[in-house]
Amino acid sequence: MELKRVKSIDIFRGLCMTWMILAHLIDWWLRSEYSWVKSITSIILDPIGASGFLFISGVSITLSYRNRKIKSNKSVDYNPRMIRNSYMFRAFFILIIALIYNISVSLSINDLTWIWTWFVLLTAAMSLFITWPLLKTSRFFRILFGLIILILNQILVSILLPYEGDSNLFGLLFHILYHDIHQDPILTFLPFFLFGTVFGDTLFNTIFLNENKNDKKASFKNKCLIPSIISGILLITFGVLFNFPMFLRRRSLSWIIYSFGIEIILISTFLIFEVFKVFKPRRSYKFLFYYSYYSLTIYLAHNLLFFLFFHQLNVFNIWFFIIGAFIFIGILLRAIYKAWEGKASIKVQIGRLSLKLAMKIEERLHKK
Repeated sequence: MELKRVKSIDIFRGLCMTWMILAHLIDWWLRSEYSWVKSITSIILDPIGASGFLFISGVSITLSYRNRKIKSNKSVDYNPRMIRNSYMFRAFFILIIALIYNISVSLSINDLTWIWTWFVLLTAAMSLFITWPLLKTSRFFRILFGLIILILNQILVSILLPYEGDSNLFGLLFHILYHDIHQDPILTFLPFFLFGTVFGDTLFNTIFLNENKNDKKASFKNKCLIPSIISGILLITFGVLFNFPMFLRRRSLSWIIYSFGIEIILISTFLIFEVFKVFKPRRSYKFLFYYSYYSLTIYLAHNLLFFLFFHQLNVFNIWFFIIGAFIFIGILLRAIYKAWEGKASIKVQIGRLSLKLAMKIEERLHKK
């Protein structure tokens, strides 16, 4: 079975990337007296930033895993060991890139403690490593495990936060688990990845395992769409009311619950349009497709914009330059895709290299 590309995943990941770039540009380019603008935009769009990116990464990695697992059952040349090795190589390469990124940041600010900082790349890499054995477990177990992580995270934060920066065991634990707490700490954001794998399994079972078009739509509606929308509404409502107005404070438990709800509703909405063919997103989809296809490349390359207007713009003229930046990036990505396609995508190249290395290992094992 060949897994078709899900446009909704590209649209969702593309939105996550555009938001992360937007948040960074506002932070880098806006003068300090306009910091309130960043606070407002964060409140509105933050649930589809790093948390959304990890959630949709969990969805896509699960679809890929399930598809490869079926392929291994039908082919003697492709087995579960190759799937595992390819997956682990992917996680390892992302971890190396994350550490190189962190080293660059630490050298630029002359603070070596930032070598271990929970930027989204490091969180994504560690989420991949932790999640691998869990992909073989039931969806219920992963949900339960994610909830336990959420509870454990709240307990550890309250215990370790007073020791931030201290030279003792608790200070070290805080540095390992939460440095910098304003970024994307693993215990706060791993559940987004885990619950993404749950949604990915549900999506695979209701759409890709069903060959009958009519049954596929009915199965998607009854087993995926309706439960997802109901769950999303309940999560948003509970997140808002649980500790109002703390759902506006990034990384609070209320914000985490609220963000899950927003992400589930958003991906479900995109899937409604795609599965039931409400409309065919072409140009708008292509724009977000480029941001999704080159997500890792963009994340690394867009840091060059840091130096362009560093803390020079006001609340009015910044939007002109931000729109200009997005138009330029979009045109550039379109030209790159036409000229080189996957050759210019770090994410695609990591996938190909990981598979090649897994195949090499398999060839050596067969020779022995």
